[in-house]
Order: sequence, then C-alpha cells, then structure tokens
Amino acid sequence: MDSEWLGVGADAFSAIGTVGAFIVGFVLFRREHRREAGRAEDDRRAQAAKISAWVELIVKADGARELAFHIHNASDMPIYDVELPLPEGNDVEFVGLVPPGQTIRRPAPADWLRSYVDPEPVQIEFLDSSGRRWTRDEQGTLAQKA
Repeated sequence: MDSEWLGVGADAFSAIGTVGAFIVGFVLFRREHRREAGRAEDDRRAQAAKISAWVELIVKADGARELAFHIHNASDMPIYDVELPLPEGNDVEFVGLVPPGQTIRRPAPADWLRSYVDPEPVQIEFLDSSGRRWTRDEQGTLAQKA
C-alpha cells in the first residue's frame, strides 16, 4: 500500500511539475512576443523619428528679414511627398523630396513675420522610404497616418 501511495505521489508531483513548466514557458513566450513587437515598432518608426520641421527667421545680406521653413532629414534614406500644412484653410506648402542628411529651406508666409517670436516647430507630413505616411505636429508628436 505504501508503494502504491508513493507511485501516486510521484505521478502527482510529475503532473504538477509539467503544468508548472508549461505555465512558465507560456509566460516567457508572451514576454518575448511583447518585446519583439516593441522592437518591430521601434524599427518601423526609426526613420520617421529623425525628421523635423520648424520655422525660423532669416536675415539676408541686405538686412531684409524673412521667415523660412526648415525641413531636416537626419536619417540615411530620403523622405518623399513632404508637405507642410498651413493653418489658413486647406493650403499646403509642398516640398517633395528631402535627401538624407540634409535640411531643405522654403519661404514661409510673409504675414507670419508679425507674430514670430523664436524658432518654433511646424506640422509636417511625409512618406518614409518604406512608403508609410507620417505626420509630426507642432508639439513634436509623431503618428503614422492611415
């Protein structure tokens, strides 16, 4: 009888160990899956995170002052279909392509000069080199567009 109970105890211990190993394996799998999903998201956003746009005062050689949009691509790939949405209605300043490692400058609306204080970020929309459309708002928030 004692050997029978000993066999039952060993079977129960083995079953508990198997269930425990399954649970630990499942938890580790889920954790790794989340980590991998986070890495994939970081990779997807990597180029877009290196794009910025701002408006800044330019003083020309003759002393004239004008505002200019600056679009900087700090990535190692070009960005395409670059647009700067303007606050007045549905107007857009179309820039097109910004090569890697370069800053492109375009004139800003002259009437903005009246309210200009310091260099400030502006909204930008663009396609990354993988064909994903992104937008960065005036606060610097980056979002993929649908």
